[in-house]
Amino acid sequence: MNTLSSTLHSGWVTLHRSPPSPKCHTKLHRIKASIAVEQQTKVALIRIGTRGSPLALAQAYETRDKLMSSHPDLAEEGAIQIVIIKTTGDKILTQPLADIGGKGLFTKEIDEALLNSEIDIAVHSMKDVPTYLPDKTILPCNLPREDVRDAFISLSASSLADLPPGSVIGTASLRRKSQILHRYPSLNVQENFRGNVQTRLRKLNEGVVQATLLALAGLKRLTMTENVTSILSIDDMLPAVAQGAIGIACRSNDDTMAEYIASLNHEETRLAVVCERAFLQTLDGSCRTPIAGYACRNEDGNCVFRGLVASPDGTRVLETSRVGPYAIEDMIEMGKDAGKELLSRAGPNFFSS
Repeated sequence: MNTLSSTLHSGWVTLHRSPPSPKCHTKLHRIKASIAVEQQTKVALIRIGTRGSPLALAQAYETRDKLMSSHPDLAEEGAIQIVIIKTTGDKILTQPLADIGGKGLFTKEIDEALLNSEIDIAVHSMKDVPTYLPDKTILPCNLPREDVRDAFISLSASSLADLPPGSVIGTASLRRKSQILHRYPSLNVQENFRGNVQTRLRKLNEGVVQATLLALAGLKRLTMTENVTSILSIDDMLPAVAQGAIGIACRSNDDTMAEYIASLNHEETRLAVVCERAFLQTLDGSCRTPIAGYACRNEDGNCVFRGLVASPDGTRVLETSRVGPYAIEDMIEMGKDAGKELLSRAGPNFFSS
């Protein structure tokens, strides 16, 4: 009987063939030498799950590069594998996100692959991550946050204020739509302006819309900032909760992966994201709700949080702010308290307009 045995050497599996029996000796000679002698297969130490858009892949590669530079055992070729996973949000492009409904449109399938051990870690845009993580998963790491502001992009105007009445702005975000219409009610907003960054820029160039807004963080990560016409200030356009932040998740029982990714964590970013998500969770925000929130450290070292809710048509915008210690318990409480205040001020029918 011809059998195979294996020996593991630092992530490599080497297959050894035992001596053939006399009966099969002739048959074995007919087998090509390339498969009769020895085979070697590299086993990835970490499989990174990600969406397949250029921006998602840029974020996965950023994660990979940081892991490789921090851990010599991961620097060998093939030690880290990128696994592309198509999510519900990627598959349904003909409807506005608000109409598809549900949470986790861009994370659910990746989370399932993580729980099924098809991947070892998941890399997410934090603004896509629901406030409740799936059971048996943890998210102990946020990479350093990119610029949180939104970029204005147009071929015919230098800013939102320069657009003539009736101009069409493309955005898939109700947060952007409501803040635009609140300040510039004479503009029209095309809601179902979806697709990756490259697709939206192509639609702009084809004249489908006169302008669009995109997260500056994504354009920076894609090295596409040459497309930016101007940058909106935080006062003009409060960002989405966790905008510009990358989160890395793993299974809660996988101590090895938890240690790998915890070494990449940027604590200032993590605390800001925790504060903003506490605000979002209190409001029970979804894609149907225009919500914005931003926490940062001021020059005194304290946390400054600003939160906003709006009616979808932009006729009403409610804002609040908090200042307190830059510490996790204080920041969670600030986010929750700001959310409770806006819920109280908004009333039960606020989001139906």
